[in-house]
Amino acid sequence: MQEECDNRLRTAGSTVIKVLFSGLVIFGLTYIPVARAANAPVTITLDVEHPSAAIGPDFTGLSYEVAATLSADGPRYFRADNAPLVTLFHTLGIKSLRIGGNTSDRNVRRLPEFADLDSLFGFAKAADVKVIYCLRLYEGDPALDAATAKYILDHYAPLVDSISIGQEPSAYPVQAVDTRPPPLGVPSLAARSPSERMGAAVEKFPYTRYRDEWKTFAEKIVATAPDIKFAGPGVHNNADWTRSFIDDFGRDHHVALITGHLYPGGAAGKLPSAQVGRDRMLSGEFFKVYEKLYDAFLPASHTVGLPYRLEEVNSYFNGGAQDASNTFASALWGLEFMYWWAAHEAAGVNFHTGDRVSMNNDYEAPRYATFVTAPDGFDIRPLAYAFKVFDLGAHGRIIPLALENTTPVNLAAFAALADENNVCVTIINKEHGDGARDASVTIALPKGVKWKQGKEISLQVPHGDVAATTGITLGGTAIEKDGTWKGGWQSLRVHRRRGKLQLNVPAASAVVVRFSN
Repeated sequence: MQEECDNRLRTAGSTVIKVLFSGLVIFGLTYIPVARAANAPVTITLDVEHPSAAIGPDFTGLSYEVAATLSADGPRYFRADNAPLVTLFHTLGIKSLRIGGNTSDRNVRRLPEFADLDSLFGFAKAADVKVIYCLRLYEGDPALDAATAKYILDHYAPLVDSISIGQEPSAYPVQAVDTRPPPLGVPSLAARSPSERMGAAVEKFPYTRYRDEWKTFAEKIVATAPDIKFAGPGVHNNADWTRSFIDDFGRDHHVALITGHLYPGGAAGKLPSAQVGRDRMLSGEFFKVYEKLYDAFLPASHTVGLPYRLEEVNSYFNGGAQDASNTFASALWGLEFMYWWAAHEAAGVNFHTGDRVSMNNDYEAPRYATFVTAPDGFDIRPLAYAFKVFDLGAHGRIIPLALENTTPVNLAAFAALADENNVCVTIINKEHGDGARDASVTIALPKGVKWKQGKEISLQVPHGDVAATTGITLGGTAIEKDGTWKGGWQSLRVHRRRGKLQLNVPAASAVVVRFSN
């Protein structure tokens, strides 16, 4: 049934739709008075009898640089008494906290001390999250990694999901290799001037070297922390390394989780314009990237029975694209991204964020942040709303659906079944710009079932402007700087007839509809 569901999703193209039954969520029931083209008809038929992938309780996560854990002039970022941050994690439904990034490995500045770890795990307990922690591999010290792992597990084992060794090792700095023996009297490559090095062969950090070093580090760590659970290989969009890692370590060596990284838009600096960046995020173009990666490594993961998680993701790497990764477009994209991977059996996803991240060997403020520190709490960025909408509608198991979208309108839909009595449907209308169309959606409810207590909640932005960075509301209100959200569900006021639910979903909006049987 999962294969059947996947086939439906792939053929949908830019109108891919997925239904998740955990709270029927539909956005945009309140019409925004903006000039639109004629409404586009869409029909969604839910297959409640054949639920598929389960949505893990810790599916939604964030990823931070290890540098974010360090003490500075003021109080640490991760600490149990950082009330706005704890509240925000609870509000957004964040259950997984990954600590890594380039500052944990090849761009390390300073590694956490025990006091930093105490503060980190104090926060983890207060926020009710499990931690994935990355140890240094590149030019690292196995004994130091072993001591760190032992301390974490001796003191905070219940709060630990897994521990990885190395951050994106497939992207370690290249090594210049002179494949020709130097003539008599000619200095070696390392001793030559830059101009003399021109033309020398270049070789990327090889998997075989990573494999050998990972094994050395892992054996040292296991000797001191025998109950450890490893995750890996933590490479970016590289199924070859992932398959090799599974072959070498997937059946033993304490590996419990397969991890990968994904920035489907590629390098932010290569975008010709911010509008192109937004359009790509909402066009469905990224699905080709998801599918290629998924198809290339999932069979190997299934063979050894290991779950997989995308422990570091976002729209574009090198900090994201200005006026694209930080706009309302990111909220619609991020919501669909989470649903896509939930429907494809991922254990979860962790969006990379923070006040600063490592990019191009610098440590700077990113454009793709979910939220950033402000004097009175946090400035909430559009992407944060994707987390909250997903939390409202994505619990239980994914429900397949059939989408009749003959126009076609740029729309995605997902459904989830929380239990036998509660269903959620999430609809994302990605139409935007000139000629954007509202969607006239009909949901075919299961035959023989009388749904009642229908409610809806909508995610909207003024004038359907996907380039907006402020003014976003969910359930009529914004997420506040102190981490709270007071938005509410509304009774479903739509016309029902012949077991069908009809509603309007405005362009550039999302809606969650929830029904109880």
